[in-house]
Amino acid sequence: MSEVMQPEFVPVLTLIQQAQSRALRSVNHELIDLYWSVGQYLSQKIDADTWGRGTVKQLAEWLAEQHTGLKGFSASNLWRMRQFYDTYRDSPELAALLRELNWTSNLTILGRAGNEQEREFYLQAAIRGGWSQRELVRQIDGSLYERALTQPAQLSPVLIEAQPAAAQVFRESYLVDFLNLPAIHSEHDLQHGLVSHLKEFLLELGPDFTFMGEEFRLQVGQQDFFIDLLMYHRRLQALVAFELKITAFSPAMMGQLDFYLEALDRDHRLSHENPSIGVLLCKSADTQVVEYALARSASPALVARYLTQLPDKALLQAKLNEFYALEVPEGTDDDRS
Repeated sequence: MSEVMQPEFVPVLTLIQQAQSRALRSVNHELIDLYWSVGQYLSQKIDADTWGRGTVKQLAEWLAEQHTGLKGFSASNLWRMRQFYDTYRDSPELAALLRELNWTSNLTILGRAGNEQEREFYLQAAIRGGWSQRELVRQIDGSLYERALTQPAQLSPVLIEAQPAAAQVFRESYLVDFLNLPAIHSEHDLQHGLVSHLKEFLLELGPDFTFMGEEFRLQVGQQDFFIDLLMYHRRLQALVAFELKITAFSPAMMGQLDFYLEALDRDHRLSHENPSIGVLLCKSADTQVVEYALARSASPALVARYLTQLPDKALLQAKLNEFYALEVPEGTDDDRS
């Protein structure tokens, strides 16, 4: 077959792949709708005190007899369908999201999220990020919800004013446990690891980030300067410069980042793009020092930490409890426990 003709075949393959993707989504939607309907039916029967565990077990056995090879309708799964319906039936805004995830991911969120707010967080995050089941479990294990609530991203006032949506895009910390970095590592180790595990890093950053390059060269005057990692964020329509630091944050680091952003905006930013954003990704950062340093910064920038191992979940849970205590006035009923 002529190699010349192959590019003309690509559109046909694209059409096939798009149709397959739509078919899979359609099947998944129907499956989730089925489990919802079964759960609703079971819930109504159980609430009316006409069915118990014994009856549900009999139903599972009867279904297996009627349809040899029918899978997914064991007694335990039927109870999960009932729990699935009962959990979301009074939350129509969340119920609308369920069909966008597969059954396994829905069960993971149902079983591991402690309250409605956390369920909504992971439902939306998994859908926006296109997370696989494996990535969803990793993010839950990494306490993303607790970190997002108790440790919001620290952004400069300039960034907040210019890009209000940046507060939902960036985080205060990023979990890079997939790098398997030793306790003592160099900036080269960190940078090389992030590029080598680019897919995992982009998933951790969140949706809409694209990779532009490493050691991105900036020529100013007769000198060359290099940005560790350069990204682009489609929704914010801005270049995002990542500077990696294996030490604690220092205010002196801001000067270098400001310089890089100025060079990007003068020499590389396109006319339709917003001002470039800078991210100092450090090993650690004192919250108050960061606040002071960013307060007078004239650049759209932020400071974040990279975490090489899973955070202390007990400590984060304690902070989350404190957050809830401050959020809910004394004497108000709270169903988050």
